[in-house]
Amino acid sequence: MVVLKGVPSVLSPELLYVLARMGHGDEIVLADANFPVSSISRSGPELVRADGLGIPKLLEAILQLFPLDTYVPRPAPLEQVERFAFYERAKNAFAVVATGETALYGNLILKKGVISPSDLV
Repeated sequence: MVVLKGVPSVLSPELLYVLARMGHGDEIVLADANFPVSSISRSGPELVRADGLGIPKLLEAILQLFPLDTYVPRPAPLEQVERFAFYERAKNAFAVVATGETALYGNLILKKGVISPSDLV
């Protein structure tokens, strides 16, 4: 549990660290419980555990701190993608978050945007 003011408690220290290290254009996969996270992360992406959390709750918390990329048409791909094409894209992500999401094929990819100077405190 995160014990910081203003940070959603569902965001673990490990996940916060990953989000902070990501740069503009980096992608993060929010993976459902059936997603092959270990196999995909062997190809490069960092693996972060968020067991027991559903993607909607985790997504809501992440988006409080994480700007989506405004320079691409779909910074949060909410579309049907062929399974193996999704796996290949996930292998190039910065990180994969293993969640407890039970929706079948309920995975999504977020592309990080830029943080403007006015967003910095």
